Amino acid sequence: MPEDVLLSFEQVVTGHPVIPVVTFSSLDQALPLADALLEGGIRILEVTLRSEVGLPAIERISTERPDITLGAGSVKRPGDIQSVVSAGARFAVTPGTTLAMLEEIARWDIALLPGASTPSEILTLMDFGYYQQKIFPVDHSGGIKYLESLSGPFPEVHFCPSGGICSNNFLDYLALLNVFCVSGSWMTPTSFVENSNWAAITRLALETSRQLA
Repeated sequence: MPEDVLLSFEQVVTGHPVIPVVTFSSLDQALPLADALLEGGIRILEVTLRSEVGLPAIERISTERPDITLGAGSVKRPGDIQSVVSAGARFAVTPGTTLAMLEEIARWDIALLPGASTPSEILTLMDFGYYQQKIFPVDHSGGIKYLESLSGPFPEVHFCPSGGICSNNFLDYLALLNVFCVSGSWMTPTSFVENSNWAAITRLALETSRQLA
């Protein structure tokens, strides 16, 4: 599949080098969390499909907080694509990627960040025209040293590492030439979301924004 027919994930997330990831347990958490991130200068969010609240939360945020570049995470089945597009997601993120997923995504106007962890998976995604890929879980795959080693055989591929990214290391990952963004939940920890500690999330977002400035 030619690269130029694909909606580039890198274009969608331009200006957003850090993507916070959240799993909601209640729909009432969606807008306060979005507002907390916006107040902290973060205008992008990945809502996972790990709970039944995922799709309704995407729909609510996309409708009521259009300033946020909103994506769906933990997309694992081809049938999920139509659902997240209908809910208003601008991008989809997969933990791993099947051929069926790649064939289905081509039917929809949504950017895909496909997940990979091995050279063979990276090559398969390249065959389908994907040169922006998620490396997951990066901590168990070898971290920064692994990404550095991938730059040799795959200089044309840019990665978004996820899994083990935190406030103490995200800048180290972003400093790599083959990394264009990172994703993680350090700004949206489950304990803060569950306890509606939106002020603390705003503080974490502000700290991240300041480090990026």
